[in-house]
Amino acid sequence: MNTAPDDDLTTIRVDQFLPHPPDKVWRALTEPGLLAQWQMPGAGDFRLEVGHRYRMTSVPRPNANFSGTVDVRVLAFESGRMLRLRWADADPANPADWTITWTLEQEGRGTRLFLVHEGFDPDDPAQMLARTIMDGGWRSHVMRALGRMLDGL
Repeated sequence: MNTAPDDDLTTIRVDQFLPHPPDKVWRALTEPGLLAQWQMPGAGDFRLEVGHRYRMTSVPRPNANFSGTVDVRVLAFESGRMLRLRWADADPANPADWTITWTLEQEGRGTRLFLVHEGFDPDDPAQMLARTIMDGGWRSHVMRALGRMLDGL
């Protein structure tokens, strides 16, 4: 897994090679039954439709101003290539309001998957803690879970 320089504190960037064709990776990102296997609970309510909203749950992190509930909205997609989502903390008192963009590029027989998670406030210590936690989570937990799920398809 390659990583971009960490000088932009507003954004997490992950660059992951997956030894699976792009159409298979796209299915994992957009089919509710597959999403439910590797993302947070609630991901199975996803629909590939701009404007669609659903809710996911995770462990609350009060020290990072995270309630544990994420309201998600589909912002845009280019079938087979790009998916953009808005993630906002369900608690309006929490400032988390992020954009998650997945981009797929064929690389040989596999897929180069790019994740860009934008919207962190570098002047907010809780947001910087959230960024640190999520950066590690995307790279270790989420990408590994996605890879295992794809290997089983």
